[in-house]
Amino acid sequence: MTTGTELSSLLGPVRAGNAFEETVERLLTVIKLGVVAPGDRFPAERELAGLLGISRITLREAIRALQQAGYVESRRGRFGGTFVTYTRPAPDPGEARRIALADPAPLADALAFRMALETGAAQVLATSGGDRGREVLLGRLAAVNAASPEDYRRLDTLFHLAIAELTGSPLLAAACADARMRLNDLLNAIPVLQHNIVHTTAQHTAIVDAILAGNPERARGAVTEHLEGTGALLRGFLAAPARPATAGHGQPLRSAARPAP
Repeated sequence: MTTGTELSSLLGPVRAGNAFEETVERLLTVIKLGVVAPGDRFPAERELAGLLGISRITLREAIRALQQAGYVESRRGRFGGTFVTYTRPAPDPGEARRIALADPAPLADALAFRMALETGAAQVLATSGGDRGREVLLGRLAAVNAASPEDYRRLDTLFHLAIAELTGSPLLAAACADARMRLNDLLNAIPVLQHNIVHTTAQHTAIVDAILAGNPERARGAVTEHLEGTGALLRGFLAAPARPATAGHGQPLRSAARPAP
């Protein structure tokens, strides 16, 4: 359920001086965040080049680089196009710990960055009256709440990005995507269990209810509670390096380790 709004917020015009590099980076962001899912097709070349504000020659060069790296596949014919072939690697908790423990400061920074952005986005959207993009928001909520563990991370990402996108601010949407990318490797390394999805269902629903009710304070509080759970999960996960993590996104880790701060 990729919408033009989602792509346009992440694939805005690139700078002319670094067109190739920025195009590759933007397309990788869309792929890794799952905005275009594995097996799905990017928009037609003309539309994609228009979104990025680049020539079709530059776009083809960027797609060629991504194809060589194994992220996409170009197919010819009536049903051809550029298809995503990248799939998220299986969770590797040990690798996630090594990444974060090498320098814990970026994790704290990324969590604070995401908290500021996403609470603000929910507040802005709720202030607008709660009706902007109602169907999109409810659709994203239904999708993530019904997600399988295998597809949960991708649909959770799209749910959170939708809130920022629906504010109508491309700058805010791009910043929220950037914040998610900074945490992506760590979040993706943590296995997702079905009971964790059930736990976050209530939190996601509370966020949407507050936004649609036009209640900015309640929307901000609901997002705060949800993201504090994510922070507790990650900190608790890193505090117990000797034990495999079994918690999922949005729920603090339950283990014998010391409590997360």
